[in-house]
Amino acid sequence: MGRTYLVEEGIGQYLTELSTKVKPYVTGLLIGQCSPQRDYVIRAVRTPPKEQLQEESGGPPKLASLDEEWITTHASQVSRMLPGGLLVLGVFMIATPELAKDSQNALRKLIFSVEKSLSKRRLWKPAEEEVSDRAALQICSATKKVVCRTYDVQDPKSSAKPADWKYQSALTASWSALGCTVNVNIHIPLLATSPNHDLEKNTKNGLNRWSKQIEDSVFLINGQVKDEDTELLEGQKKLRGNSQPSTQFSDVKVLTQLCQGASARSTATVQVCSGSINLRGAVKCRAYIHSNKPKVKEAIQALKRDIINTLSDRCEILFEDLILNEGHQKKNFGREYHVLPQRLFVPVAGSNVMLSDYKFGDEAAAEIQERFVEMLDQPVQAEDIHIAEDIST
Repeated sequence: MGRTYLVEEGIGQYLTELSTKVKPYVTGLLIGQCSPQRDYVIRAVRTPPKEQLQEESGGPPKLASLDEEWITTHASQVSRMLPGGLLVLGVFMIATPELAKDSQNALRKLIFSVEKSLSKRRLWKPAEEEVSDRAALQICSATKKVVCRTYDVQDPKSSAKPADWKYQSALTASWSALGCTVNVNIHIPLLATSPNHDLEKNTKNGLNRWSKQIEDSVFLINGQVKDEDTELLEGQKKLRGNSQPSTQFSDVKVLTQLCQGASARSTATVQVCSGSINLRGAVKCRAYIHSNKPKVKEAIQALKRDIINTLSDRCEILFEDLILNEGHQKKNFGREYHVLPQRLFVPVAGSNVMLSDYKFGDEAAAEIQERFVEMLDQPVQAEDIHIAEDIST
């Protein structure tokens, strides 16, 4: 039996609208959540058009012009905008009947490229029991026929397996949300032997060590330590007489261990350093979890990943910004302060889930609105942009 994808009803309408504009094909990403029993698709997002591809070229339509790098870059940008629990679940392609045969091969190639690109940036390792199937959705622009298959991205030789694609209304209406604030104070030494003060590489190494600390932390859900195999909502009363389902919100406290246990031996290393990087501030984190009897373990894992991702993503964004504005020129290695971008949350139309983004202090709301339209094909009202945090350095 293949996997089942439960899909937000509005996505069907979105894909139908896209199929009327196809010339000769359009690609995009599927965003949602995996669970052991089934997967949930809450958004489909078309690949932003490339300016030079706007012009019509003569001759029969071909998939050879498919820009793999452009699609994987889009997937990387979108994954930064997803809170804990959400990920790029697969890719879709709407194509004319002449391209039907080629599009399945193209989709398979894209799924593996996107996964490779996303896994390179992660500072956490997938759990052994984790779902590694990703969806390839093929839609014929003429007949509107939908074919969903999955590939196991952990197996490069994986062949296509059939999957069920089922629409459902108000898919995320009763999902649970978890939120926490994590105070960050990370000290990263810069070794004197480190070539050319490679700040980005050193920062990533420091964040790697810190992410292991987060993995080993204790998480209190609404003030309690819960057994990881119990149900997240166990003991919580459902509101009666209220037909409108609402998001259950859990407040989480993260307790990091100050030192290793007495049984663990500790060895000190003396290293000659030429400087250090300090990351300080309070970061707001959020995760969403499906409503089909979610386990505490799944919810905590989603929140841990959000904590790790949000810090590594904004360091990445800062370095990209520095390169863009200052180039690669040699810097003055005195004391420098850089402000990391602040996190903001924006509601998803027709859903109880909020998506995320980052803004620098001087960025206007219009720039954020533009980014949501380009990356997620979603118009956003300025008053819906919720800035979640103070400035961190």
